[in-house]
Amino acid sequence: MKPIILAGRSCPKLAAKIADLNQLSLGELEIVTFANSEIKVRILSEIKNQEVAIIQATAFPTNDNLVELLLMIDACRRENVKNLTIIIPYLGYARQNLQHQPGECVSLNVVVKMLESLEADRVITLDIHDEASSGIFSIPFTNLSALPLLAKHLYQHFEIKPETEKDYLIASPDQGGVERARMFANSFYHDQKNADTIVIEKKRDLTKIHQSVAVEVYGDVRERNVILVDDVATSGKTIINAANLCLKHGAKAVSAVVVHPDFARGVPSFIQQSDLIHFFTTNSIEKPIEKLDAYSKIKVVDIAGLFHL
Repeated sequence: MKPIILAGRSCPKLAAKIADLNQLSLGELEIVTFANSEIKVRILSEIKNQEVAIIQATAFPTNDNLVELLLMIDACRRENVKNLTIIIPYLGYARQNLQHQPGECVSLNVVVKMLESLEADRVITLDIHDEASSGIFSIPFTNLSALPLLAKHLYQHFEIKPETEKDYLIASPDQGGVERARMFANSFYHDQKNADTIVIEKKRDLTKIHQSVAVEVYGDVRERNVILVDDVATSGKTIINAANLCLKHGAKAVSAVVVHPDFARGVPSFIQQSDLIHFFTTNSIEKPIEKLDAYSKIKVVDIAGLFHL
């Protein structure tokens, strides 16, 4: 039995593409936001005893999209669906997966508990911030990655050939993303003899939001085209500080690959005005805080083909 797709308001175009590629039908929903900001969800399609897949990114406005997702799950359960898969192209709160200071909550644990308490049967995410977070889930959980797709896209975009691969260097903008950079490199280099990754050391001030400084480059970037790889950007400072440090150390040019464009307001302009030559991202967040097509440096790659249902 093929599932019926239900699209939340955060990603209707992506959901429609996923449905089309999988030859699935889109169910009808009525989602209303009242004047006091409360949300109501009503499912109009017949889904009783059917398999259903909900597609909803919990990006900006994060709390509204999260509550909408939870209400969609509840509405499905009240219709006695047979099996309920939750596809979350971008999982908000995934970066709050550890307690860094006394008294802090661990927000991701709370989100997972809500999903499980509403009896979701399976959760699928894309490039969750920390792969170890999969251990929080007690229900079947799959974390897909857009990095191989992005690696292929960049290889074609820069018209790279095996003999020119050595001109490119893959870099993680902080120590926590080393495995992510290696995954990208494994897909990027056709000749693994050319595979080369480095890391930039970053120091973050935990008492201040979105404040970090790139302090050291561990690797030789001189006369190389550096590709910085990360999972998500909000302020853009981690990537741009790392790019500036690479250029200071003699890099020929720097591009960035970031799966999720979870930007704060003004960040696309910040990227456009930076010394990055390109900033590649995806449509995991279909409705970022600002429209990205106004910024020539930002390139958006479609991820719909990654979801097979």
